[in-house]
Amino acid sequence: MTQPLTEARLTVPRPWALPAREVLEHLEADAGGLATADAQERRLIAGPNRLPDPVRKPAVVRFLAHFNDTLIYILLGAAVIKALMGDWLDFWVIMAVAVINAVIGFVQEGRAEKALAGIRGMLSSEAAVRRDGGWSTVAAEDLVPGDVVRLMPGDKVPADVRLLHAVNLRIDESALTGESVPSSKSVDEVATDAGIGDRRSMAYSGTIVIAGQGRGLVTAIGPDTEIGRIQGLADEAEALATPLTRQLDGFGRVLTVVILAMAAVMLMIGRFLHQMPFDELISATIGFAVAAIPEGLPALVTITLAIGVQQMARHNAITRKLPAVEALGSVTTVCSDKTGTLTRNEMTVRRIVTPLAEYDVTGIGYEPVGDIVPVTEPTDTRDLAAVLAIATLCNDAHIVQDDGGAWTLVGEPTEGALKTVAMKGGARVVGRRVGVIPFDSANKFMATLHEGTDGSRAILVKGAPDRLLERSLTQRGANGAEPLDVVRWTAAVDALSADGLRVLAAARKPVRADTAGIEVDDLADLEFLGLWGIVDPPRPEAVDAIADCHAAGIRVKMITGDHAGTAVAIAREMGLVGEDAEVLTGVELEALSQEQLKEVVRDVDVYARTSPEHKIRIVRALQSHGEVVAMTGDGVNDAPALTRADVGIAMGIKGTEATKEAAEFVLADDNFATIRSAIAEGRRIYDNLRKSIVFLLPTNGAQSLVILVAVVFGLTLPLTSVQVLWVNMVTALTLSLALAYEPAERGIMRRPPRASGGPIIDGRELAFVLVTSLLIGGATLAVFYRAVAAGVDVPTARTEAVLMLALGQFAFLLNCRFLSRSSITLDVLRGNPAVWWSALALLVLQILFTYVPFMNTLFESRPLPAVEWVTPVVLSVVIFFAAEALKISLRRRPTPQTHRALQGAS
Repeated sequence: MTQPLTEARLTVPRPWALPAREVLEHLEADAGGLATADAQERRLIAGPNRLPDPVRKPAVVRFLAHFNDTLIYILLGAAVIKALMGDWLDFWVIMAVAVINAVIGFVQEGRAEKALAGIRGMLSSEAAVRRDGGWSTVAAEDLVPGDVVRLMPGDKVPADVRLLHAVNLRIDESALTGESVPSSKSVDEVATDAGIGDRRSMAYSGTIVIAGQGRGLVTAIGPDTEIGRIQGLADEAEALATPLTRQLDGFGRVLTVVILAMAAVMLMIGRFLHQMPFDELISATIGFAVAAIPEGLPALVTITLAIGVQQMARHNAITRKLPAVEALGSVTTVCSDKTGTLTRNEMTVRRIVTPLAEYDVTGIGYEPVGDIVPVTEPTDTRDLAAVLAIATLCNDAHIVQDDGGAWTLVGEPTEGALKTVAMKGGARVVGRRVGVIPFDSANKFMATLHEGTDGSRAILVKGAPDRLLERSLTQRGANGAEPLDVVRWTAAVDALSADGLRVLAAARKPVRADTAGIEVDDLADLEFLGLWGIVDPPRPEAVDAIADCHAAGIRVKMITGDHAGTAVAIAREMGLVGEDAEVLTGVELEALSQEQLKEVVRDVDVYARTSPEHKIRIVRALQSHGEVVAMTGDGVNDAPALTRADVGIAMGIKGTEATKEAAEFVLADDNFATIRSAIAEGRRIYDNLRKSIVFLLPTNGAQSLVILVAVVFGLTLPLTSVQVLWVNMVTALTLSLALAYEPAERGIMRRPPRASGGPIIDGRELAFVLVTSLLIGGATLAVFYRAVAAGVDVPTARTEAVLMLALGQFAFLLNCRFLSRSSITLDVLRGNPAVWWSALALLVLQILFTYVPFMNTLFESRPLPAVEWVTPVVLSVVIFFAAEALKISLRRRPTPQTHRALQGAS
């Protein structure tokens, strides 16, 4: 008795490993197709053939989540303080900053959701299906397990299909496997543990039929397909916080605790030691909190990162998420796909072997520019001409030049390589094709019957060397045909394969002039002409980029769906690994537990025949060692790993939309070398952020110190709350932004990556900040109380104190330009025009603060005689040299954590 149809019955485990007959029996289907009523019943059980929409939180919740940040808490706390003080203008300004930050994050979020939408866009919209005994076209969404579908060239496979019939069927699966050559399909079952690229009996949803035709049985639809599983992986691969966001969160929490603790201590001292009036004490405490909170820091970080985005865009790296700009600078390992990333994804003939000579071919890609150079000087070049004639005549590809001058392929990559080398050698299409035997995965060769201009006819054959050798009787020698040297050709094939080259052979057979067609049986007693060694060549600029990454202490690992031999050969050629390199295949990786993988992951630099799950496992294993991982890719198979990695990098030209949406960066030129430039830019940005924070903190430190000293000792306050706001505002709007434009420090790509974790500024830099705060705060106190002691009224003394803070901060800006070396150099006066524009803006604003009447009323300032500028200017110079002396002391006693940063530019 037939079991009732259930969801379990409509699921076939590992259909590629079962004979087609068993798959049909399992699904209770027939090669003649389903009845419409049966299909409708199955649809009720299995559901529609589409990927499910992701569950999304309400927009309001997603927007409010962007306020869940310690630095934003500081901003909101400052806003509350402003409201309590009645400074509503400042309240709304601070609230605007917080809201703008949230809006930016809200607009840029949804990376995973967009990635899934990109994957859904890959699915076919229609399918040719056999129902009720006839063929019809239905929406792909209506397919069910057990349907029989037809596949033709140009079709997008509408579901996961177990092939029942295949004629010369080849499918481009690069988006799933990363392999640049289309996969040949057959109906025979394969091993249970075969990787996706080796499952010849399957056609997968979202892949594209390149040639031939086939029929197959739908075995999986929607989320159960291979591409559906990838969606699930991308959905589950949670994005990680960048090193910067983790450091800023920690920094904000510590800063908040310190400010609250110091405010509490100040309250107790003022109340119980000096019996200050409560209202006055509250006002002073609020002024202290306003002075201590760096409310401009989130905006400063955002602006610095935004400037970095612009810089990276000039280097063809498009940023999709601001914090990722800095994350690139902390990368310790780059996991790169091979095809199209490290290589050009343009198959190229690298070597030609004939019976008489061996030739190297220069030039890469489909541009027919290059030479065919003999390794040893041949006595006769007719052997080469014969091989090139096969390359162009027994070929269905075309190499065309577009309006922009770029050469592109119309046809299959391998045939494109042969057509290109024929053009390099000057071979031309002459005569006409009379007959053809198309390439077939069972035969592994293609043959044409060709008529020359003189009326003679010959069979031209290209294909797998072993298949042509077994059908050949002779080879072309110096004096015509000679016996075939099978041993020599076998050794030549092995040598080319050992170099990672894909090997094809050429042969021919003259026939009678009245021969009208050809059959497979006609391909006997061939004359063997030679071999082509074909490779997807490395990008020359990527070779240099890998060397630069190694010099910068960054490991580069190749993770590809291609075969192990090819992957290792390319890796060696690129300088990625040495001669004794290890390679780990997907099958071997599958046999390892995650703990075992963690033990070997850092020692292996080449991974071959990998699946999407393998890539995520590799990334996680590296991250378990504290590695900051960048993952590159262009196929949908890369999207989950790009989401999981610390930095996801997609290819902009050849990358799928799903990959671009999953990544933080998109390379507009698909060039691995761009990653090197982006990493250098990321390091520069991080350096500049540290400089900006080190610069900004003494402003708050000095102001809070001034108020704290006055309260502790029961003295007149040197600054009012509104004057504190003025200093914060003018330094944030002018000086602090100048450091965002600082050029890269010398040797930035010759120092190792910074250690992950830890604070954004270390103990030495914190000491630098504290001592500088004491210097600037002490100078401000000295200026104020000297003026008061000289009989100057308090508003005028406070105006001079504000001037001291502003000028002292400018002097310290020059110190911060070079944290890792001395600023007592002419270099401090050049290289960054923004420094002098910001200084001019600060001076203009300070003049307005001091001399414009309405500013005097608003900020309780007073005009200063010219002579009163002398003391602040002199003390600012003293602060500059004192800070330099402190830097020298720090460089002499670096901590292990700061050693690399302090010595990086040396």
